[in-house]
Amino acid sequence: MDLSRLKPAEGATKKNKRLGRGQGSGRGGTSGKGHKGQKAISGYNRKRGFEGGQMPLVRRVPKFGFTNPTRVEYKGINLDALQELATKKGITAIDPAVLRANGLIARNDKLKVLGRGEVTSALNITAHAFSATAKAAIEAKGGKAETIATVAPKA
Repeated sequence: MDLSRLKPAEGATKKNKRLGRGQGSGRGGTSGKGHKGQKAISGYNRKRGFEGGQMPLVRRVPKFGFTNPTRVEYKGINLDALQELATKKGITAIDPAVLRANGLIARNDKLKVLGRGEVTSALNITAHAFSATAKAAIEAKGGKAETIATVAPKA
């Protein structure tokens, strides 16, 4: 194999359109922009959502609802998933770091343990929040449900 003979596959590369290089090129004169008008000028860039002066859709449609700036989003993990992880890995203490290492939550996720499924062994679970049924199920099997304090975002 000779490196000096390498070239791209057939049809992989295209020549640029050379605009404004004379009438013989087929793209001279107005360079494909028609005659005059707003879009013919150099550096034209239409605003996103611009509809030619007509009232844009984003302003025609009514606004409603409310977004709470202090809402805390939790990633919910059910008891059956935690029990499966504990039996597979042979661990009794589960916290966000363990779940992150096993790909169940992302780095900045707040963890809430939910009550679907059963716990078959005593597990010490540390999370940002627990549902009432999850907490009762964990403590019924002799485990601990420890809550991590969460700091609410500033409004």
